[in-house]
Amino acid sequence: MRQDRVSALLADVPAGPLRPWPRHEVDAAVFATIAEALGAGERELLALWGEPGLVHMAIRMVGEMPCVISTAVVDGRFPSVGRWHPPAIRPERAIRDLFGYEPEGAPDVRPWLDHGAWDRAAPLGAAGPAVRRDPADYEMLPVIGEALHQIPVGPVHAGIIEPGHFRFTANGETVVRLEERLGYVHKGIDALTTDVPIARAAERVARLSGDSTVAASFAFARAVEAALDIAVPPRAAAIRGVMAELERLANHFGDVGAICNDAAFAIVLAHCGIFRERILALSAAVFGHRLMMDTIVPGGVAANITAEAARMIVATLDALLPAFDEIVRLYEDTPSIQDRTCGTGHLAADLAVRFAAGGPVGRASARDFDARRDLAYPPYEGRAFDVPVFTAGDVDARIRVRIGEIAASATLIRALLATMPEGPILAPVPEAVAPCEGIAVTEAFRGDLLVWVRLAAGGRVARCHVRDASWFQWPLLEAAIEGNIVADFPLCNKSFNCSYSGHDL
Repeated sequence: MRQDRVSALLADVPAGPLRPWPRHEVDAAVFATIAEALGAGERELLALWGEPGLVHMAIRMVGEMPCVISTAVVDGRFPSVGRWHPPAIRPERAIRDLFGYEPEGAPDVRPWLDHGAWDRAAPLGAAGPAVRRDPADYEMLPVIGEALHQIPVGPVHAGIIEPGHFRFTANGETVVRLEERLGYVHKGIDALTTDVPIARAAERVARLSGDSTVAASFAFARAVEAALDIAVPPRAAAIRGVMAELERLANHFGDVGAICNDAAFAIVLAHCGIFRERILALSAAVFGHRLMMDTIVPGGVAANITAEAARMIVATLDALLPAFDEIVRLYEDTPSIQDRTCGTGHLAADLAVRFAAGGPVGRASARDFDARRDLAYPPYEGRAFDVPVFTAGDVDARIRVRIGEIAASATLIRALLATMPEGPILAPVPEAVAPCEGIAVTEAFRGDLLVWVRLAAGGRVARCHVRDASWFQWPLLEAAIEGNIVADFPLCNKSFNCSYSGHDL
C-alpha cells in the first residue's frame, strides 16, 4: 500500500465489522485531515452519509480497495468534508437536514432536502418540532454583473418529468450561471429502510429510482450477502448480469432517442422508443415485469431464464442491433444534429475526476472508470468487455458512450447466456446471529450505485444508505451549461439524464 498521508493515518486504526471493505473509526482531527486529502485529489469520494451518532464517508484510491471512514458526532457536530471537497457539499447538507448535525466549517449550510414542509425537524436525529416556512423562501447564490437577468424554471415542468428548480442567470442568451434546487421528491428512503425486515428494505431500495431498479436491487442484495457472508449460486450471478445489461440497454436506447429529440431530430426518438419498448416487453416476458423489479433478491434471483427465454433474448438482440446501427449512421451523417451536439455542454476532464463522475457523464470526459471492471463483482469478474471512453466531454461524446455501451452490453448478454451454468438460483439467507455490516457498488446505466447496510441481530435491517450516481453528476450539469445558450439546456440536461428521485432519497 502506498504510504500517502491517508494510508499513514489509517495504518494503526483497526478495521471494523464492515464487509468486504474495511471501515475505520477515527477522531474528528483525522476525519478532517482525510477530508483535506480528498480536496487535494488523493482519494475519490464515493459516498457521505449519517446515522445516529456517526458520520461515514466511503473513499477510494485508484487500484486499491475502497474503505469507509467513520467519526463520532460530538455535541451535534462533525468536521465538514465540503470545506475541502466540493462534491461533499450536497450530501453534507442532506445530513444536516435529516439528522440535525452541524458540519463545522461548511461552506454552505442552506437546507437541501428540507423545504420547510416537514412536520419534524431532523427526523432521523433529535426529531424536534419543525418551524414551517414558505418552500419558496430559499436564498439562491448571488450573481453580480451588468446586463444579467434571471430565468426561473420549475419545479413544475412541461410534459412528464420529475420536479426540480433551475435558476439561470444569463447575459442575453448565454448562461453565466445555473443553480439547481432539488429535493422535491424526497421520500424518506433512509427512514423507510430503518428497523425493517430485509425483504421490506429490498422492496424500498428497488423503488428508489424506477429506471435503475435492477442496479439498486443488485447493490442491496450484494451488500446484504457481504454482511452475512452468503455465496450466491453461479447461475443466479449470471442471470443478474443479464438483467443488469438489459436495463442498461433499455435506458441507453431511450436516452439516445430523447437527446436527439431535444435537438429536433424526432426520427431518432421514434426508432429508439421502439427499441426501448422491445427490451421492456422482452423483460416482461422473461422476468414477469417490464422493469424487472423485485427479481434480484438477497441470495440470488426470484426468476430463472429458461432455454426458450434465452433464445428469445438472443433473437431480440439480433433484430435490434442492426436496426440501431442504421440509426447511428443517420445520426453521424446528419450535419444539423451534429451542429447541435458537437461542442455543446462541455464538461472538463478535471471536474469529472474531482467529482468522481461515473457512467456516460464521466466516460465522455476521459474518466475511465466502470465498477463492473474496476470494483469487479460476479458475473463480471474475469470477463473482458469494452468500456468506451471519449475525451471531448460534450453532448456528442455522451451519446457516443451510450452507443458503445449498447454494443458492449449486447455482447455481454450473449456471452452470459452462452456460458450460463446449471444449478440453483437462490441461496438461503440466514438470520444474523450478531450485528453485521455490508457494502457494495454496482454499475447502473448512470454510473456507480452504492448501498451500505447494517443488520441487527435477528436479521432485520438496522440502517441502510443508498447513493445514486446522480448525487455527483447534478452539480456537474451546472458547470457544463455555462457559456452555452439557454435553448441548449434541455439538450445538456438530457445528455446527463440525472435522476431526481434517486438523488432526493
